[in-house]
Amino acid sequence: MTKNIPFITDFRDKDKAQTLVRQIAAEAKPEKKYRFMEFCGGHTHVLARWGLQELLPSNIRMIHGPGCPVCVLPVGRVDMALELALEKGVVLCTYADMMRVPGSNGKTLFKAKAQGADVRMVYSPMDALKLAKDNPDKDVVFFAIGFETTTPPTAVALKAARAQGLKNFSVVCSHVLTPSAMTHIMRMHGKDAAPFLDGLVGPAHVSTIIGEKPYRDFVDEWHIPIVICGFEPLDMLMSILMLVRQVNEGAARVENEFDRAVPVDGNPTAIALMKEVFALRDKFAWRGLGELPQSALALSEAYAEFDAEKRFCLVDRFVPDNKACACGEILRGEKEPRDCKAFGTVCTPIHPIGACMVSSEGACAAYFSYQSRSRS
Repeated sequence: MTKNIPFITDFRDKDKAQTLVRQIAAEAKPEKKYRFMEFCGGHTHVLARWGLQELLPSNIRMIHGPGCPVCVLPVGRVDMALELALEKGVVLCTYADMMRVPGSNGKTLFKAKAQGADVRMVYSPMDALKLAKDNPDKDVVFFAIGFETTTPPTAVALKAARAQGLKNFSVVCSHVLTPSAMTHIMRMHGKDAAPFLDGLVGPAHVSTIIGEKPYRDFVDEWHIPIVICGFEPLDMLMSILMLVRQVNEGAARVENEFDRAVPVDGNPTAIALMKEVFALRDKFAWRGLGELPQSALALSEAYAEFDAEKRFCLVDRFVPDNKACACGEILRGEKEPRDCKAFGTVCTPIHPIGACMVSSEGACAAYFSYQSRSRS
């Protein structure tokens, strides 16, 4: 229950929301179309949960982006986790959502566990580290996923493993980087094509780590504004208003609506830790986006001994998505969940066929949870 917590209710005030809606309607030019992408899946849930899209003028369209860490993981990486669990005899640890993401032929880590594999759901990589320390006779592998938000905790666990001299702990690193994905989405549509986007709602959690600066190169290259946004309904409405104002001005700046949590320089300690423990991959496959250059992290040479991909001779293979699933198009902003024929029928949160229906940040899960499935 949050109704008695003033700080939260301040950002859910109905009267203030109505005022912002009126301001957006007054300042959005009726002859213009505004296309804004909320990169983060958490923002998609804010829009759906509070019905904000329905409150906006019809010429403002919110496009869902690839900012869901489970959703962007390609099938081949899921199969890598399944190979570890079923064939390598390790104790495989990962976050809850990863347990339900379908790999080839609908296999999941939950199903692997039912087949006898030792798969553990953990809340933190430190849980996996403790498991390795308490069970020196077992190989414990942490399957690490996520954007810059979850990368520092993985780095902390790796530093601790090295300090403790643990030889039975390793990591499959599938951490990906936000600015690279933003740039790739724009390049897919080409600089000379009609503008695909007029602005971006910048992610909140990621920005608490990296700050404002990494977005400035993107803004300079593509000349579209970014507004870093918090996770409450008033945050989203205020960010949309800020984007409308920039578009009307013909401006392209990085603005920080979420300055109560996001400092300009981010978290210097976390940034330094990531630079120490990780190195850029030359390329990495994203679901729906293909192979993106310098868009993901691997373990640095200093931590190579903890690289599970090398330790267990794992090969990263391309595996196509389920043909019935439109997850790739949804992640690229080309479709909405209701455009997928499987949505709400054969694909539901209980029986997902695509990652966008699994994750708590997935666009399909947001639509299924908060919006009428009978709407056309």
